[in-house]
Amino acid sequence: MKTIIVTLLTLFAAVISAIAQDFQGMAIYESKTSTADFKSGFAGNREITPEMQKTIEERMKQMFEKTFVLNFDKNASIYKEEEKLDATGQGGGMRMMSNMMGGGGTHYKNVKEKIYTVDREFFGKEFLIKDSLPKLEWKLEGETKQIGNYTCFKATAVRPVSQSDFRNYRRKADDKKGDEKSEEKIEANKTTNFTDGWEMPKETVVTAWYTPDIPVNQGPENYWGLPGLILEVNDGKTIVLCSKIVMNTKEKKEIKPQTKGKVVTQAEYDKIATEKMAEMREMNQGGRGSNFRMGGQ
Repeated sequence: MKTIIVTLLTLFAAVISAIAQDFQGMAIYESKTSTADFKSGFAGNREITPEMQKTIEERMKQMFEKTFVLNFDKNASIYKEEEKLDATGQGGGMRMMSNMMGGGGTHYKNVKEKIYTVDREFFGKEFLIKDSLPKLEWKLEGETKQIGNYTCFKATAVRPVSQSDFRNYRRKADDKKGDEKSEEKIEANKTTNFTDGWEMPKETVVTAWYTPDIPVNQGPENYWGLPGLILEVNDGKTIVLCSKIVMNTKEKKEIKPQTKGKVVTQAEYDKIATEKMAEMREMNQGGRGSNFRMGGQ
């Protein structure tokens, strides 16, 4: 198996060097995040009626099931959520929540320079995150499976969790044990703040499936570094799966980073986002609502 992997890497290096400079491809990805933890959190909130919960779940479906387009060449890519009409009438709020749940903005990766740029709007303020691409220590496995017309190979890695990506919230271990408690204890433990039972892990295990048939060092979101295009990623809660690929697209897409917004590193943006969410939580607990502004604006 080690010989096969070495051969794949050698072929990948040889083919990628032969790709024409104007080569470009497009891949469509469907992203779906499990909402089980969030639904259980709402179930523990005494102020949410069944009708409210149904509305919330419909909104959550919009936020957690997304379509993305990846345009790529041999060195760089842009990954962007496919725009849809907002039927909820909650444009601004839904856009902010979409950003918090992994959508919104244009995600640019340059694997040659090993940098990425992504624009984010948060509480009415525009940010431009610029940072080095995270290097994952991929473990190449021998397992294969078919995705569409492509034979894909399995790879696994442990990656740090972005503290500003709220898809990563999990129920606390102690809170999960509450599923086995009596109805009386569950009722007594209900709160008016459904995030009390959540926690953000520091890292997570991801499983990726890549195809050497498309020898580009690219993938969805911030995933890269495998000897072929990544067609599927699963971090245990969010699955991103490629549904369509077009090679050598006739209409070339301009692949370049965004330039608008306050420039910050990923760590700086994570700090801003988590602090503002903590502030909103405190204001809600104090019964003062959540109408606050950011940056003194």
